[in-house]
Amino acid sequence: MPNIKPVSDLRNYNEVLKDISVGEPVFLTKNGRGRYAIVDIAEYEKTRAVIKLMSELAKGERSGSENGWIGIEDVEKELGISND
Repeated sequence: MPNIKPVSDLRNYNEVLKDISVGEPVFLTKNGRGRYAIVDIAEYEKTRAVIKLMSELAKGERSGSENGWIGIEDVEKELGISND
């Protein structure tokens, strides 16, 4: 179940921070609407890494679509990998 608190609870931020754990953000509301999310730094870094990876994969897919795809044999040759 999501951990949702009003932003006014930040007046006693230690209580808000104790409720944060990896994979369990605290969502803060302002005037009854979702406004902020507080996450553990490990979760934040993991999310940033996933976003970067997905961005690089999208670039590769775009490049393949625009410039054509290469076969596994060509990839192995380019990387110097031999299946002998």
